[in-house]
Amino acid sequence: MDGEVGGSVYNVIEVVGTSSKGWEEAVTKAVETASEKLTNLRIAEVVELDAKLAEGNVIAFRAKVRLSFKHEIEPETL
Repeated sequence: MDGEVGGSVYNVIEVVGTSSKGWEEAVTKAVETASEKLTNLRIAEVVELDAKLAEGNVIAFRAKVRLSFKHEIEPETL
């Protein structure tokens, strides 16, 4: 590996989005909320879908989403 420059490192986190309308909106909300604080989002992988129930009715759709984003090294740490 001596002398090699380049390549990338990515962080991976899981977030859960919720919606009263459907799973697609739950995924969108998860990504949109995460993008408010994170930059360089690359991939969103839906890893689990479920629904919250009350009295036999679906009251919320939930999506667990695995997000990857490029790890940025601060110049002062080099």
